[in-house]
Amino acid sequence: MQPSFLSVTQTIVVAVPLLGCVATMPLPRPAIDLNAAGALALAQGDLRSAEARLSVALEFSPQFVEAWINLGYVELRRANFAQARRDFVRARQLNDDLPAPHHALGLLSEDEGETAQAEAHYRAALQVDPGFTPSRVNLARLLYARGQYENAREQFSRLIAIAPDAVEGWLGEAETLIQLGREREAEGVVERARERLGQRPELVILVARQRMALGDWDEAEALLAPAVADGDRERAAAAWAWIAVARIGKRDAPRAREAALAALAIDEANAVAAYAMRLIAAIEQPRPTEHR
Repeated sequence: MQPSFLSVTQTIVVAVPLLGCVATMPLPRPAIDLNAAGALALAQGDLRSAEARLSVALEFSPQFVEAWINLGYVELRRANFAQARRDFVRARQLNDDLPAPHHALGLLSEDEGETAQAEAHYRAALQVDPGFTPSRVNLARLLYARGQYENAREQFSRLIAIAPDAVEGWLGEAETLIQLGREREAEGVVERARERLGQRPELVILVARQRMALGDWDEAEALLAPAVADGDRERAAAAWAWIAVARIGKRDAPRAREAALAALAIDEANAVAAYAMRLIAAIEQPRPTEHR
């Protein structure tokens, strides 16, 4: 039993540059410093300080593309989509030969639920710079979510080519191959990734899932156990969810429920845990009494 991977965003970390952009052209030193300070405040969630610093950076240099983008991210975090769009469009008008403004508009479109438009923006960013990994990741993720697994696999494969040390490409290609029913190829991708990146927790989770596909439930749970306490909440939720699936494989519904609830306590939207809970309910449902 191998449940489908219902939400790529659980293992593939989406690439949103909330740390901000850095200066890429000669600019007044105060503008550069204020942009960097604003980006740091943005990353820390201090939106008021970020806005103030970025606004002053733009007083020093109104043509500062990166500061306009970062200011747009401030508004995006506030869900002020109209102002975010104005800032991102201003940045694109100043220099549409940079990938970052196109990418930012893609993120905005996603937040607005316009995934087709988001895909177009990510493709525009990649036309400017095929090596811009955030747009490559997000484009592949959208294709995966839409069920276009072969197209998604191609994008993840390209991501590996341009950023071989980024785990997202390896994970994404393995996930799409699993969906395409090409488990043996997926195993090869994971093995190559482990050779290059070592025992990354995300890869270990994939290996555990491969063990489950072979019915090695105990080995899968043993592989997943360290991830529940490694300090990363997203990985912990994913690990608990797949432990629940492993315990379902052993027909241990009570302990499977414990694991699934642990995953949902961390991430209430965890799709694999929700899937496990449905399986548990089916296992625990009493069979109809037979009449003789």
